[in-house]
Amino acid sequence: MIKVDISNVWGQISLPDLLAIEHEVAAAHNTLAQGTGAGNDFLGWRNLPVNEPTEEMKRIQASAEWIRENSDVFIVVGIGGSYLGPRAAIELMQGCNHNIGKGKGNPQIYFAGNGLSTRAWNELMRLLEGKDFSLAVISKSGTTTEPAIAFRGLKWLLERKYGTDGAKKRIVAITDPNKGALRQMATEEGWETFVIPPDAGGRYSVLTAVGLLPMAVAGIDICKVMKGAYEAREYYDNLRSFENPVWLYAGVRNLLYRNGKPIELFESFEPGFKMMGGWWQQLFGESEGKDDKGIFPVSAEFTADLHSLGQMIQQGERNIFETMIRFNAPENKMTILGDVKNLDGLNYLEGKTLDFVDEKAFLGTLAAHVDGGVPVITMDMGELNDEKLGEMFFFFELCCGVSAYILDVNPFNQPGVEFYKRNMFRLLGKPGYEV
Repeated sequence: MIKVDISNVWGQISLPDLLAIEHEVAAAHNTLAQGTGAGNDFLGWRNLPVNEPTEEMKRIQASAEWIRENSDVFIVVGIGGSYLGPRAAIELMQGCNHNIGKGKGNPQIYFAGNGLSTRAWNELMRLLEGKDFSLAVISKSGTTTEPAIAFRGLKWLLERKYGTDGAKKRIVAITDPNKGALRQMATEEGWETFVIPPDAGGRYSVLTAVGLLPMAVAGIDICKVMKGAYEAREYYDNLRSFENPVWLYAGVRNLLYRNGKPIELFESFEPGFKMMGGWWQQLFGESEGKDDKGIFPVSAEFTADLHSLGQMIQQGERNIFETMIRFNAPENKMTILGDVKNLDGLNYLEGKTLDFVDEKAFLGTLAAHVDGGVPVITMDMGELNDEKLGEMFFFFELCCGVSAYILDVNPFNQPGVEFYKRNMFRLLGKPGYEV
């Protein structure tokens, strides 16, 4: 299980503070569990983890296998929760450079429809030259501007390359079970479809086909992912005390917020964790940032960002706290060699492993930031594997729901997101949005 260490926040909060907030954490968790709070029609994510593969999961695995056998490239078209979760999972498990050397049987995986950059589109077109490709389009409505534009263009490419009937075999739609433009298109065109449950919001959908199909195409064992999530639910959703890491994290981050720390810097020493930070950022940002409240979520990659953000963290305004994520070192070690000339001065590390140096960098960073007045929560994730991936997804979803109810906001809506869309539609001249 995940271990949360709060030993480096004392002085910013006190034990009486922590004990005083316990009843709020308990009330928030009960509100979530009993479905009595705001947004209670979007609690379906709590029931997604399963211990045995469902028929839907078996169908996902079969679809993924066909895609793997017939595609050099697989494209996931979606924005927000429709791409952040699967991309986070794949990059964490397989690295930022996971596409290098891949092809048919183990396709490259790219993400489209999460922006409006022409340069990014042109790059994708270059990557698809001469390649067999398939795609999944992920949207509850099918009308969200960014993915809709990307899908229209990619669908045209598929039909040009394979013909109308051939293209149909290479399109998977993941959408609402009954309504929306994408559901209508999928029904009329005869594409294979998977469901986004109506009671699971986009940022809580990673344990549906939204995340599971891309993971399966990448070769991740989705049964193990779901098993990890199931065991996390059985443990974290039933333990009602500060022995529960969910309670500890949710309670302490809210105490720090009340004590003048409105910014949370979420960081890991693993480059592959960067997109997981992006998924976490959307999860907490959209869930908590409303009613003039909310902890501002920012993610970072150490040690790289210590050479850019380190100065600000160390000596900037004291309005932040950190959450540092750690994993066990991998079995395959890199040992630092000696050099006769020793011009780089590294011979003092001869025979040491890279993870040994990484651990000392973590401890040195932790001590420096705490000495600099920054409270730091640390999380020990243990071994990184498919089960841990599922555990982390459910853990942070549960943390987010509890934390948002402590803030007394609805964790499952995002009314502010619509404002930029309305302005964009008006400027584009979309019917119904005229001044």
